[in-house]
Amino acid sequence: MTEVKRKKGHPKGLYLLFFTEMWERFSYYGMRGILILYLTKTYFEGGLNISAQNASLIYGFFTGFVYFTPLIGGWIADKYIGQRHAITIGGITMMLGQLSLFAFNTHAGLYTGLGLLIIGNGFFKPNISTLVGGLYADGDERRDSAFSIFYMGINLGAFMAPLLIGYLTDNLFSSTHETGVISYGYRYGFLAAAIGMFFGQLLFNTLAKKYLGNLGSRPGALQASALSTDEVVDTKKPLTKEERQRIVAIFIIFVFAIFFWAGFEQAGSSLSLYTDRYVDRVVFGYEIPTAWFQSVNPLFIVTLAPLFGMFWVSKIGKKISTPIKMGAGMIILGVGFMFMLAAVAQRGGDIDDITVKASLIWLVLTYLFHTLGELCLSPVGLSVVTKLSPPKLASVLMGVWLLSSFVANIVGGFLASSVESMGAGKIFLYVALFVIFCGIVLISLNKFMLKLMNGVR
Repeated sequence: MTEVKRKKGHPKGLYLLFFTEMWERFSYYGMRGILILYLTKTYFEGGLNISAQNASLIYGFFTGFVYFTPLIGGWIADKYIGQRHAITIGGITMMLGQLSLFAFNTHAGLYTGLGLLIIGNGFFKPNISTLVGGLYADGDERRDSAFSIFYMGINLGAFMAPLLIGYLTDNLFSSTHETGVISYGYRYGFLAAAIGMFFGQLLFNTLAKKYLGNLGSRPGALQASALSTDEVVDTKKPLTKEERQRIVAIFIIFVFAIFFWAGFEQAGSSLSLYTDRYVDRVVFGYEIPTAWFQSVNPLFIVTLAPLFGMFWVSKIGKKISTPIKMGAGMIILGVGFMFMLAAVAQRGGDIDDITVKASLIWLVLTYLFHTLGELCLSPVGLSVVTKLSPPKLASVLMGVWLLSSFVANIVGGFLASSVESMGAGKIFLYVALFVIFCGIVLISLNKFMLKLMNGVR
């Protein structure tokens, strides 16, 4: 094996992928930020008048299947079309999905749009993450830092989208009926999301050749370093014992990630509905649009990710293994839900009176701790999957990692739909205790996991 040269800085291709992902996430999170509201508001309010329970299930299944199709899209890219073509197909398909939601304010338009978004994300999501890993040779210590930077792109888009789209739907394109009922401009929010997707694809297809070279342009040809070698993987070579053990490690991480994301994804469903009804959103006389709170987590990410990126490459950070990082992330997520329990307690329990509001600080603290947990688990998980995956299965196994979110979002949808019958307090408590327990278990498995990972930390 050739010695890896120690380089400072990152290849320019990382920043192209950063901005491509930023616009795609702008599109997705902008749509996601208003989706549960669009489903549950009445027809007069610009929504589809779906009950909160059914809307939570629709939300859960949609956000779940968004993370199921990457397994298929990754396999197609690895075997037939390469990562670059898959990203383009996915981006165009998602743009059509957003336009469908904009053009047809009906149930048929909803399911058509969501279906196209699910298919498009399957082609896009695993392959762009795989390209990031492909920019670095095996053993290059910059990879964890690169994924923290890439993760900032994800969250920069996720931060901007709810603010802009929340403003469009709640202010610029809203109207008031004679009865005093506000009609929100959700369809224009979907249009803005489509435009964001267009910008991302324009950027990627214009500059990919210049900054990525041949990386991901052919199936089975993901080079260890796109800009330094033309070596193509021998795709027919059987997996070694070490590679098989590393794949087992990926699947174990996958199981624990399910429990993390099932709790974390309550942000767009039960937390959003709770915020809309029971949290005092008035600050200095202005009522903050509910969708804007979807920007709190990515704002914390953009602020804190550089610090985490520097910490992971420090002397102390290098000593912390992936299982410990991820286990700590789960524990921190659980602590975050304790603040929502404080919000419920402040209101006097799970009461239906919407005039009794909880303080905004509890919601902000919840998002802060959820962000800290996410930074310990998500970019680290993306990075370790690229390290553990055999090159010929890189996108497929990235799809497996994303598959954890498929299961988690469906589980999370059922959790959110149970709020009406069980009460938010019990749901928040059960989620908190369970993810803390899972985090402790994962940390206890550290030595076993490191053995399976065969030198990867």
